[in-house]
Amino acid sequence: MMRFARLPNPGRSRRIVFQFEGEPIEAQEGDTVATALLAASAGATRTTAVSGSARGAYCMMGVCFECLVEVDGIPNRQGCLVAVTEGMSVRRQAGPAVVLEDAP
Repeated sequence: MMRFARLPNPGRSRRIVFQFEGEPIEAQEGDTVATALLAASAGATRTTAVSGSARGAYCMMGVCFECLVEVDGIPNRQGCLVAVTEGMSVRRQAGPAVVLEDAP
């Protein structure tokens, strides 16, 4: 497994704690979910629908959809585009989540 390390950045010293799969993860203010999970070596963010193979952040700019996670109960969020907030709850996503809208 590849290990990512943070570069020193004195301007971003505020720590934020959020939950990933029920476990606390420490992030820095301004981190995206994908950045914080990579820095914490949290592993895969989702699995594929067909083979169940693990996937994680890849492009880090919202193009590839490999970093899909469930954030505060909302599925299909791109972790690389969602800023971490204090107390946020993030879960791995198993395959594509189907979102059914309420009928009128």
